[in-house]
Amino acid sequence: MKQSKISAFFPLILFVFLYFASSLYFADFYKTPMIVILLLSVLVAFLQFQKVPFSEKITAFSSGAGDENILLMVLIFLLAGAFGQLGKDIGAIQSAIDITLHYISPRWVVSGLFLLACLLSLSLGTSVGTIAALAPLAVELNKQIHLDIALVLAAVVGGSMFGDNLSFVSDTTIAATRTQGVGMKEKFKINFKLVLPSAIITFFAYYFITPETIAYSKTEILWFEGIKVIPYLFVFGLALVGLNVIWTLGIGIVATILIGILFKSIDYTSGITSIQTGISSMFDLSLICILIGGLIGILRFHGGIEYLLHHVSQKINSRKKAELTISFLTGLVNSALANNTLAILLVGPLAKEIVQKNDVDPARSASILDTTSCFVQGIIPYGAQLLTAITISNYTTSPIAVIVYLFYPFLTGISTVLTIIFKKN
Repeated sequence: MKQSKISAFFPLILFVFLYFASSLYFADFYKTPMIVILLLSVLVAFLQFQKVPFSEKITAFSSGAGDENILLMVLIFLLAGAFGQLGKDIGAIQSAIDITLHYISPRWVVSGLFLLACLLSLSLGTSVGTIAALAPLAVELNKQIHLDIALVLAAVVGGSMFGDNLSFVSDTTIAATRTQGVGMKEKFKINFKLVLPSAIITFFAYYFITPETIAYSKTEILWFEGIKVIPYLFVFGLALVGLNVIWTLGIGIVATILIGILFKSIDYTSGITSIQTGISSMFDLSLICILIGGLIGILRFHGGIEYLLHHVSQKINSRKKAELTISFLTGLVNSALANNTLAILLVGPLAKEIVQKNDVDPARSASILDTTSCFVQGIIPYGAQLLTAITISNYTTSPIAVIVYLFYPFLTGISTVLTIIFKKN
């Protein structure tokens, strides 16, 4: 028997509270044992409502954890991890960086870093990975051009969020589209129109605030470095024409291995090792997805989703209010968890219910989930993106100093809200 009570949300609230509290205790949101806390929350969910047979709770958990969207998401995460690691190991990332820096003129250096971060994050599908790859070079470059390090890092962090929001292999894009049951191409079309003006404004804003006289040595590039970036172009092109993401990533992995072997960057054995390393890097996220799916399954079984939807729906009488509600819930949860993928996974099921009851385009919902979470994640000082950048710079600046120059995330957040408010029903 379902229990349509707000108490059904207690395990989820407990998870958010313990995660936030332990993160403050460790002074690091990414040293928090998220899986342990999530597992504890699941056990609490099993202990709730003693009158309900335990076997029914197990069935609800298994149904949620084994949901088609969850399992497909996990498979995509594993393939994306393998592709990203292979690209790194054959030197494709470094090649992309070297090629771009070779053709950047002095006045455009900060704008160029922003553009490079956009392109890299589109290819890699991870903002943190982009920052980890590009920030060291940006820091070294800044030692030659002597700009404000906060400005240089902001260009990298802001550009990395561009790919997090649009890339076909981004975990946030995967989570947003799978939870809403829409194709990546449909969501991409909506997102691209929304964020492109923000990216263009940011690009030129960095140009105008950069001093006119800057001198630095160009990076020398070898002829074959351009060939190494072909897998990234391949993946983006295949996904853009609508090929299933499983096939897209699979082809990208094969192409990367072949190019790596051709130019002796890797051999067959090291290629397999790279794939294993990349897959392993996604194990935690995959397990988190499964546990969250199971927790949501129990919550839904106890009537928690119905309860919240009923009370939220009472105040929603238009598509505009529905979209604002989805954006608000996503931002709120992301602020608490400092993890945009996790926020989407938690809010996604509820957003889908709101979408179905208020005639909202699921692609719009997926876009709002993604843009809102990327906006919040990009500007919170305790997020992985800013923490990674600050750490790589050897703490030569502060998160707040970088946030001042994070034009792209702020413009994206503003654009999202404005399109919701002024979009005709």
